[in-house]
Amino acid sequence: MKILFFSENFPPETNAAATRVYERALHWVKAGHDVTIITSAPNFPLGIVFAGYKNHWYFNENVDGINVVRVKTYISQNHGIFRRGLDFLSFGIMSSFFGLLQSRPDVIAATSPQFFAAVAGWFVAFVRRLPFVFELGDLWPTSIVAVGAIKKNCLINLFEQVELFLYRHSTRVAPLTFAFKKNLVDRGIDATKIDVVRNGVDVSRYQPMEQCAKLAIKYNIKNSFVVGYIGTHGMAHGLSNVLKVAKKLKYEKNIIFLFVGAGADRENLVKLSSDHNLPNTLFLPMQPKEEMRSIWSLCDIALVHLKNDPAFSEVIPSKIFEAMSMGLPILLNMPDGEARNIIEKECAGIWVPPENPEALSKSIKMLIEDKKLLKKMSQNCVAAAPKYSRSCQAQKMIDVFDKAIL
Repeated sequence: MKILFFSENFPPETNAAATRVYERALHWVKAGHDVTIITSAPNFPLGIVFAGYKNHWYFNENVDGINVVRVKTYISQNHGIFRRGLDFLSFGIMSSFFGLLQSRPDVIAATSPQFFAAVAGWFVAFVRRLPFVFELGDLWPTSIVAVGAIKKNCLINLFEQVELFLYRHSTRVAPLTFAFKKNLVDRGIDATKIDVVRNGVDVSRYQPMEQCAKLAIKYNIKNSFVVGYIGTHGMAHGLSNVLKVAKKLKYEKNIIFLFVGAGADRENLVKLSSDHNLPNTLFLPMQPKEEMRSIWSLCDIALVHLKNDPAFSEVIPSKIFEAMSMGLPILLNMPDGEARNIIEKECAGIWVPPENPEALSKSIKMLIEDKKLLKKMSQNCVAAAPKYSRSCQAQKMIDVFDKAIL
């Protein structure tokens, strides 16, 4: 099968969409499929082009057997919704143009976020009279309203109409969660064209390991209980709430809050930590993918955190599956929804109501004190991880492509 896939994010970026697209594409290539990814110069989340890359009009490279086409976009350092919008729109336009120039595939697919990747994918499929599969990773524009980046207005209403148009005119829709599927069906989208393909994890890459002694010594956390937040530090994540918990536990011995990643809110979080004199917080920059297993090994529990907005009840953060595969109990601090159902079904962690510092601090102290519970949850995580393996999800996506082609 020849697959043309649109995704603005791709490695060396390390966000959920980039990782998902890359790891699934690896499995597709190994299975004998011909895969072309249309993406941009790597710059997420800081809006700065990664070392070794340039924002060329057109750049072609082979990444582990995947044909990667990088197109020029307007790159912004996340300063305001207007500039970010130009970034998204420019990718939609440029990827549409160069998508039309690619050799004819059997199926075209696109992932969100971001929204205009899906617009480009649908447009190229329409012009070339090919089946189009919309992988729905985010309910956009609902999510940008939820984080407070923009208020609901005429432009948002227009985007919602375009969003519905894409769902209706896609050959198949592949949301990452059953909650997303319900949202679509409730809005009139035909349930028979929707196939849920959840996020997952490369279980061969993320496996339990002893704490990386070299890093633990380097960061002076060898004898600490480490609560690790690893991922984007964005407006959606509400991480200032975690600093409130750090402040509450400031005088508890040997508890460290480890933040690893980058994002629009990171500078503010570092400043807040400094302003409140929180020696129990440690901020590390975004790490290369090959270092992530060692970084995860520093943690005793994995913190998954989102703002208290109903839109996020439908989300399953991808870091849940990485933490599971590493054998790390999960402290889930986000609106009640499908993610909570997963960790409670697998007995892999504890759900805590969002934006409740008191409840979160109590849960952390409980896990520190109850070593048996912590160990049992760790074992449950390892046992559950293969159910969410990337290889399984990659094959499910091929099944979706097959349905679209028929």
